[in-house]
Amino acid sequence: MAEDVPPQDGPAVSSAWLAEQITEPSAAGIAAAISRLVRHGELEPQTRLPTVRALAPRLDVSPATVSAAWATLRKQRVVAGGGRQGTWVLGGLAVPRPTRYENISRLWPDQTLNLTRAIPDPALLPDMAGAFVHALRDPDLHSYEVVSISGPLHAAASRTWPFETENWMCVNGGYEGLLLLMRTTVVPGEHVAIEEPATPRLLDILDNVGARPVPVATDAEGPVAASLRAALQHDPVAFIYEPRSSSHFGASVTPSRRDELAALLAGTDTLVIEDDGLGELSSFEYHGVGEVLPDQSVLVRSYSKSHSPDLRLAVMAGAAEPIERVRVYRQFGSGWTSRMLQNALAWLLDDEPSKTAIATARTAYRERRDHLTELLAARGVQATGVDGLAIWVPVRSEHEALLVLASHGIAVAGASASWTKPGPPAIRIATGLPIPEADRVADAVARAVQAR
Repeated sequence: MAEDVPPQDGPAVSSAWLAEQITEPSAAGIAAAISRLVRHGELEPQTRLPTVRALAPRLDVSPATVSAAWATLRKQRVVAGGGRQGTWVLGGLAVPRPTRYENISRLWPDQTLNLTRAIPDPALLPDMAGAFVHALRDPDLHSYEVVSISGPLHAAASRTWPFETENWMCVNGGYEGLLLLMRTTVVPGEHVAIEEPATPRLLDILDNVGARPVPVATDAEGPVAASLRAALQHDPVAFIYEPRSSSHFGASVTPSRRDELAALLAGTDTLVIEDDGLGELSSFEYHGVGEVLPDQSVLVRSYSKSHSPDLRLAVMAGAAEPIERVRVYRQFGSGWTSRMLQNALAWLLDDEPSKTAIATARTAYRERRDHLTELLAARGVQATGVDGLAIWVPVRSEHEALLVLASHGIAVAGASASWTKPGPPAIRIATGLPIPEADRVADAVARAVQAR
């Protein structure tokens, strides 16, 4: 039975019995009591709960108090329903999960060619041995001192940072940086402007924090100024975009577009968050809003694709207040990012052979991307992507295209997960790893494009 469909013949509990189980008649107390009953098996899945108006007088509270408890339980996926259809138990306590990004590749046959993930080729990553030998010599190794960023990484990253700032933070990957910024910036229900199409993981993050996304259209030069102007009418608390290698075109913001965007954002209370996910692998120079509005912007630069996913590192720097909020919030958990990993990255950023390896990888990724694009063009198939580890291909029907490719043993990503509302149907094909039998893949994509 679907979770959002009311049970037709499930058991029901009376308001009198349920009220006896609740010792604290507040919204939090009611929610905690219901969760405890579910966890202990005293309220089974599909059990119907009393109406708000039936339970409230039993507890001598207002209907609004019970409604607030029900809302908390719905958010945690403990119960479902509401209103005239009633409320019922779903099951045990659930952890919110990223609905767009969840990886189901474990369910595919072993021979499936997985082209869904834009990941780097391990063979093109720089050698890590020297980096960790160097990191292990750090005199501060094993210290419990909480530092936002290690001294060596601060020095190395600042040498290539595109604008001057005194506020730095190292986090465990680019998406953790975005999550922490959203967690400490957004009050549920507030608007956040985002370039569209966006990355599925970013949309999952916005769902998780209760933000209301406002899409900003993009073209080959970045976010469109007129669309941002319209989005700013919603008074968003933040604007998130990719200054280089955007999700759709693989495009980077031009200096003229940067100036247009900065002129619109200057004087607003909107925090500008720049997601530089490709980092040093990008073939284009950075021309982000942070160059013009450094005190209103935070640039989040990831080194996972360029140096190693297992470093799990990103550096963010810029506006003082949002970075300070993240620093304070992190004290609930990890507090800081491993100095060993930070200093290993710092060594790689300054090591000449490592710089050469990054340049070689940049060229190899461009050649792989261009090769598949050329194979598709020879078959009359248009693709977009001038930078990055993937290309986008417009199709007549995303669903049918995915099915056709699956029948050929090929898995690609659908574009629908990147839109806040239905957008043009397309598929995304990862090009970071070598594609075996690229001609066969191009033939299958040409067939998939025509499916409807």
